[in-house]
Amino acid sequence: MYKTFTKFTIMSLIASQICLANESRTTTLEEITVSANKMEENIQDVPQSISVIDEYTIEEKGIKNIRDIIKEIPNMNTSSLDGTYVNFRGLNSSTFTNNNPVVIYIDGIPQTDRFGFDASLANVERVEVLRGPQGTLYGKDAIGAVINIITKEPSNKFSGNIATEYGSENTIFTAFNLNGPIVNNKLFAGINGQLQQDDGWITNDYSNEKDVNSEKDNKLGAYLLYKPTDNLKTKFTISKDYSKKNWFDGKAYQDPSTASRDDAKNVSYDVPTYTKIDSLAQSFLLNYQFDNIAFDSITTHKKLDSLSHIDQDFGDDPNYNSLVMFGDTTSKTWTQEFRFSGKVNNDIKYLSGLYLEKEKIDKGPFGEQFPAIENTEANFVSKNDSNTGAIFGQIMVPFLDDFELTLGGRYQKIKKKIDMNAYYKGLNSNQYYNDDFSNTYSTATPFLEQNGEKTWDVFLPKIALSYKINDNLTTYTSVSKGYMPGGFNYIAFSGTAEQNSFEPETSMNYEIGLKGTFDRATFGASIFYMDIKDIHIYKNLGGGMYVTSNAKKAHSQGIEFEGKYFLTDNLEIGGSVGLIKAEYDDFDNGITVYDGKKIEKTPSTTANLSIAYIHPNGFYGRVDSYYQGTQIFYDQSSDWNGETEDFFTTNLKIGYRFSDFDTYFYVKNLTDEKYITNIEQAHNVVFGDSRKIGVGLKYSF
Repeated sequence: MYKTFTKFTIMSLIASQICLANESRTTTLEEITVSANKMEENIQDVPQSISVIDEYTIEEKGIKNIRDIIKEIPNMNTSSLDGTYVNFRGLNSSTFTNNNPVVIYIDGIPQTDRFGFDASLANVERVEVLRGPQGTLYGKDAIGAVINIITKEPSNKFSGNIATEYGSENTIFTAFNLNGPIVNNKLFAGINGQLQQDDGWITNDYSNEKDVNSEKDNKLGAYLLYKPTDNLKTKFTISKDYSKKNWFDGKAYQDPSTASRDDAKNVSYDVPTYTKIDSLAQSFLLNYQFDNIAFDSITTHKKLDSLSHIDQDFGDDPNYNSLVMFGDTTSKTWTQEFRFSGKVNNDIKYLSGLYLEKEKIDKGPFGEQFPAIENTEANFVSKNDSNTGAIFGQIMVPFLDDFELTLGGRYQKIKKKIDMNAYYKGLNSNQYYNDDFSNTYSTATPFLEQNGEKTWDVFLPKIALSYKINDNLTTYTSVSKGYMPGGFNYIAFSGTAEQNSFEPETSMNYEIGLKGTFDRATFGASIFYMDIKDIHIYKNLGGGMYVTSNAKKAHSQGIEFEGKYFLTDNLEIGGSVGLIKAEYDDFDNGITVYDGKKIEKTPSTTANLSIAYIHPNGFYGRVDSYYQGTQIFYDQSSDWNGETEDFFTTNLKIGYRFSDFDTYFYVKNLTDEKYITNIEQAHNVVFGDSRKIGVGLKYSF
């Protein structure tokens, strides 16, 4: 810990020397406008924790994806193995369901699936991260936070850019963005895309292949915007994403405490291992402005296909020779949101909405092969339907000049259904077995059938009070209830659908905060406490099979701070820090009692510090540092637990802008820190990126 913070201090001093400022001059920060409450407001007037990352920051820091965005947010982090998992204030993503504590919105379009949790940032104006439950404002409920992505509005002038980077491990990143009019003032169109590839750094000794953890990620988007009148706006968007990740950025260890990144450069596995994601999404937005009311309708559809083919033992054990874990999933989601918002007497603000969602998930074949009697596979095939209906809204009432009261609520009803068949099938004989392998069948006969249906309804209230101390300072307090739906597990070896279900997770959230904006500085600070009931936990059944279950009680509490200060017109310093204590209060899984133990995958500390210098002649340089505290990981099938060490990374970027060009040199993980980001199944250790050096060029027009 001391060594890490020493690095943090040294890097800050180096940065201040690199970014030598010229004479001090008066710098005035522009007002930060957000649409967190579905209407344009000064960030100071919104009584909740909000982080705003604008286009300039995204560009300067080299932010390429949602994982990079999350590093900017206190007490939020990601991990990966088979998809992207998010932890926020102790709330974790589900392993084998579509439940997620954080919801991404792109111009009102929700995304939650862990396989589709990496939206394109090619045409972004700003990103707003709203911390805390957001069920009274957004159609798709979020127990933890919302990442709200707002894209750029086109003008009557064609504009765009094209950018490319090349770096270590044959890392290539290319992005383009083009926007412009078809008919001035009426009809506009845009197209954008991102293409990224990375050769990786791991060699498979079994097949004598290099770069087996390579990955590709391609995103393409387009829109058509029509404004027939000053009051009416319609927008159609379409996006197509494809990614393939081979192996994973690590290795399987019998004892994770012996893991090292250098050792993980060589693995040995006998089955091609990869995950492919292919998605297509469309949306249609209609906005009509009445005299004092805005009406919005947002219709979306998304189809996502994921295919996993994974070495069963993550190695070359002869007992598991050529055996595979496999997963084939297709999900289709339709959503419809209607929303009214406005002001009464130019004073009282309100919002109300209706949200409908229909989701179909077809899983199968989904399972694993294993040696039992003969080489056999457990194959789970299921159809899963989910229907959600919700009404939501809130009202913001100012009083006594400097106070504002916010009252909100959401009533939500969710119905879920599963039809699942489980099979044991011999790989050599093509025979099917019953649950104890005592009988065989020549035709497809499930050893287990589960058919179930459950409905949950809930009311989620919210109350907040803000007080404007003066023109520069605002304080607020809020109480809100959060909710993450229950459901059915896609995997079961016995029991009924009812026994294989899990209950919703609920939270009561208490927060107080202070915000300040001055001529040269801005900051936000908050203290939170969260009381969690039926928190979702993820049991390892062995062999890579997980199910979602509930622990009775947990809590998390912490503080968050972020700020920015302009030392001069040319020199800027900014950063954030999050400290958290998150523990289980009542959790006994039959093997271990976890009462008083830390909630897994929750870093004790997250922090970042940035120093940037921009010279009027076009030269610029910046240093961005990130710190993450220790995390604990559990294996629910045993008494195993492991804790990772804290780590500190630093990125450096130096560039020069001239005319419409931007050329730069970058180093990521300057000190080549070797660190662990995830441990799954008590064996699979995932490492963070090593040092990467590269160059970039961007042309804007």
